[in-house]
Amino acid sequence: MGLMRSFYKIFLGLMLATQLSLIHAQDVPKWEAGIGMSTLHLPDYRGSNETHSYVLPIPYFVYRGDKIKVDRQGIRGELFNTDFIQLDISAGASVPVNSDKNLARAGMPNLDGTAELGPSLEITLARSRDRRTKLDLRIPVRMAFTLGPEKFGQNIGLVATPHLNLDVKDIAGMSGWNLGVLGGLSYGSARNHGYFYNIAREYASASRPAYTARGGYGGNQLILALSKRFNQYWLGAFLRADSLKGAVFENSPLIKTKKYVTAGIGFSWIFKQSEQSVQIDD
Repeated sequence: MGLMRSFYKIFLGLMLATQLSLIHAQDVPKWEAGIGMSTLHLPDYRGSNETHSYVLPIPYFVYRGDKIKVDRQGIRGELFNTDFIQLDISAGASVPVNSDKNLARAGMPNLDGTAELGPSLEITLARSRDRRTKLDLRIPVRMAFTLGPEKFGQNIGLVATPHLNLDVKDIAGMSGWNLGVLGGLSYGSARNHGYFYNIAREYASASRPAYTARGGYGGNQLILALSKRFNQYWLGAFLRADSLKGAVFENSPLIKTKKYVTAGIGFSWIFKQSEQSVQIDD
């Protein structure tokens, strides 16, 4: 179980780095290696009014191959790529929840941490001539599964999060400071929503009636991310606003707030890199 927790913390740290950072067209080493730490403050689950803070390791490894890329956007296999359309592999994650430490879920089974994996279609809608600003439409569709030691790999349905992503390099004339703005919608299958928001009859009470979630619209979110590379160091931070207003599961007794804000910050030390350089354009 200790090994599983360590694996999950590393995986979640990599997913956190996805929201913390940006990468733009430039000549860079083909691979880099380093280590870092991150801290973030999150609700127990989307819609929970109870939160926890996490300190996570970020194993910093970047590989910029022709077809396979490992970077702060995660592990990506380029299935198809032109100057304006790209098909990648994308990933996501959620934190585990101890129901004994969450009032709304008291007496219910714990929630395992989850991971998500699937294709993402990325379409470039606009790009400045100097390539310092780029607007993309991204449509990731991912299969979600549990990471718990007893039910590792259990299928918990599909998630789709279409969004617009704006990247701006050297924001406001500040050399090296990169800004990312992401805004989009969330959709999920009945199985996925049910994993988080269903209440079986054996766990129902007068204040927490039985509930079965439907598939469909799951709210929207806005993410702001700022990052900078300082020679062998990298610093990033993000702020995310989430709204569940209008979500198909908003009437679940487990929903205690429909609007909330989360934040995180990360730091990495890059101690090794290749002599060979490649040009990237993300």
